[in-house]
Amino acid sequence: MTAFQPDCAVVITREDFSQDALQAEIFACGGSAGALATFVGLVRGAGPNGVIEAIEVESYPGMTESSIAAIFEEAAQRWSLLAVRVVHRVGRLEAGEQIVYVGVSSLHRREAFAACEFIMDYLKTRAPLWKKELGTGGAWWVEARDTDTEAAERWGL
Repeated sequence: MTAFQPDCAVVITREDFSQDALQAEIFACGGSAGALATFVGLVRGAGPNGVIEAIEVESYPGMTESSIAAIFEEAAQRWSLLAVRVVHRVGRLEAGEQIVYVGVSSLHRREAFAACEFIMDYLKTRAPLWKKELGTGGAWWVEARDTDTEAAERWGL
């Protein structure tokens, strides 16, 4: 017997995204959904090194999408999911712009919340994405914070 596979998609893009369109797409995939949990990340305007004017995000085309798709499979083994969407932007993004969207639908809210957080913790610590913050103090590569690493470790990531 094969386990149910949720409808999953990952998009790495330079273009902005519509939260409403993504939510509608997830609803269309999960007709029996009882919950939809979403997370939208924005480019911060300040950090430990001072004011952040912009961020440059790089990915390795093909590898990044495959890596994120693999985490969907792990999430689907842990929770009963109906649909998952991840959009991560690359290129130069100004402070305040949307950078990432994670949306998960399931039958129950706890599963949707947990899977959304699990996927986001993976993106912050393990996904092959590289970020450089550009600010008044210069430019610096972003590494996972201790709190991000601790969050990922609780999932066994």
